[in-house]
Amino acid sequence: MTRPPESTALHNRIRRDMESRIMSGQWRPGERIPTEQEWMESYGCSRMTVNKALRALVQSGLLESRKRAGTFVAAPRFHRAALEIPDIRAEVEGQGLAYRLELIGRDRRKATAEDKVLLRVSSGELLALECRHFARDLPYALEHRLINLAAVPEAATVDFSAEPPGSWLLGHVPWTEAEHRITAVNADPAMAKGLGISENAACVALERWTWRGNERITYARQLYPGDRYALVAHFHA
Repeated sequence: MTRPPESTALHNRIRRDMESRIMSGQWRPGERIPTEQEWMESYGCSRMTVNKALRALVQSGLLESRKRAGTFVAAPRFHRAALEIPDIRAEVEGQGLAYRLELIGRDRRKATAEDKVLLRVSSGELLALECRHFARDLPYALEHRLINLAAVPEAATVDFSAEPPGSWLLGHVPWTEAEHRITAVNADPAMAKGLGISENAACVALERWTWRGNERITYARQLYPGDRYALVAHFHA
């Protein structure tokens, strides 16, 4: 296996360090972050490596660069959505039920023609995951997920048999935009077997895309038994 150049690996590490400080609240919106020179001294690297990490976060909307003033944590963009990004483990445990995850399949591969359409990318390597989520011993949802390894290279080393992919992504990967699509489908034989329901039974299909700037992060399709699941949105005027 060919290892990436050290400068590329270091650029990703610096970017993740910056992202974690923003996500944790250590850096607040409007706060000026350390200078390029300080990052160069901390990591013992070139200005080009630091600048590459900064540019990625500026393009994703997490940082903003002000001429002659420095680089600052960007103010959040406020969007109102009908649905939040769901964390299936949190949903199940929030109902007072024991959660369990079954990893059915894991495949690190070059994007196929179908993958490119689903993830909305033109090329690249991705991680494809097939999961089944349980509430107590009852199947709660089936999940098909694609993770863009160009955007989230560290996902390749995560043990998703222990950590639900949605929970891990929400906790570790900043995103700036998301899109949901909700449809009703009838269970085919494989879906019926996986969810423990009758063939042709009604199911809720929730598809979701998330991205950071122009960088696609993940595509997920989650299937729920129609008679055991409801989508609820709470609004304020």
